[in-house]
Amino acid sequence: MKKWFDTDTFREILDSILRNKSRSILTGFGVFWGIFMLMLLTGGSQGLKDLLNKNFEGFAQNTCIAFSNSTSKPFKGFKKGRTWEMTYSDVDRLRNLMPELETVTPTVGLWGKSVTRDENSSSEAVVRGARADYVNIETPQMMYGRYLNEADVAQERKVCVLGKKVYADLFPEGGDPCGKRICISGSYYNVIGVDWREGGGIQINGSNSDLVTIPLTQAIKAYNLGNTIQLLCFTAKPGYTMSDLTPRVREILARAHYFDPTDEQALFLLNTQLIFGIVDNLFKGINFLVWLIGLGTLLAGVIGVSNIMMVSVKERTTEIGIRRAIGATPRQILGQIISESIVLTLVAGMGGIVLSVLILAGVEMGMTEDGILKAAFQVPFGTAMLAASLLTVLGVVAGLMPASRAMQIKPVDAMRDE
Repeated sequence: MKKWFDTDTFREILDSILRNKSRSILTGFGVFWGIFMLMLLTGGSQGLKDLLNKNFEGFAQNTCIAFSNSTSKPFKGFKKGRTWEMTYSDVDRLRNLMPELETVTPTVGLWGKSVTRDENSSSEAVVRGARADYVNIETPQMMYGRYLNEADVAQERKVCVLGKKVYADLFPEGGDPCGKRICISGSYYNVIGVDWREGGGIQINGSNSDLVTIPLTQAIKAYNLGNTIQLLCFTAKPGYTMSDLTPRVREILARAHYFDPTDEQALFLLNTQLIFGIVDNLFKGINFLVWLIGLGTLLAGVIGVSNIMMVSVKERTTEIGIRRAIGATPRQILGQIISESIVLTLVAGMGGIVLSVLILAGVEMGMTEDGILKAAFQVPFGTAMLAASLLTVLGVVAGLMPASRAMQIKPVDAMRDE
């Protein structure tokens, strides 16, 4: 008995498709364009998401950043418009009253400070005072050396960590700068590391690449800051959401500094959990639209395949009738027509997948800087396999109606049609 699919069957499928090349190409183009757009948009949206996430890279997702502002409401005899400042005491206050917080760490930023090394200088550098536990807020990417540790802070060591741009300005010759000295406003500091992060969407005390980070205790001592801090950063313990904790933070600080707890202007709270949530929801919506548009275009192409297969069956009425007359079963006729539909759909679709992957690979090459890939513009392997499976299913669906019509052809009617 003849097998359902063998070499002869495959040749028949190719002969049928290539019998009218122009029609087959135009029909397959609809499927090609649909899957091409679907894969290109999917890979593109993934790359854009990676680029956006790079702006928040290193940030803990359950972080909140607080800084003081002028009040907008009168409170207990104080007029609105009063300015106030957070103090070092607020760190212990939040730690003691809110055990749900995992890390509470202050920072200060100092602009307009001269940062030089021999004849080299960095005009846009910002000096930041931080503690060792600040790594729980932002994770540094150390190209050289290390970050601040507890001993640096406790002993008020004159050490510093350079940002990427400051390092390039002060050390144009490159190489490991650890152990070398730089001058900050007349005082010399030993370089202990270089943080290679770029400036992100969330900037604490300035862009990461422009920062010179020194121990907070040394910053307070060198620049006479007293008990004042500029920013207060804190993270929540697992199981707690920052959105639930921020009202209590506002209430505690309002009670300590005499401003209305409902005055949102007096204390600005930047909740990164909300930012990450917005980004995730945004790209969920984008991915939904991508698949909606891509599948709609692909479905239009498959309908075109089905219509052309109907025309093909009509043109081959006599051929199908003769097959039936010499013993071909309805199942064999069904398999022949559906196989032609699947091959046409798969070939066109795989061409679209390959072209989209090549284009995305070219875009990805353009997003590489200093040998570091900024964003992965790629079609996930699972998505490509899903697309291939979808093409097979749609090929079967496209061939069902034409195959059903072919099965209904009787040899006598086929001879009469001839």
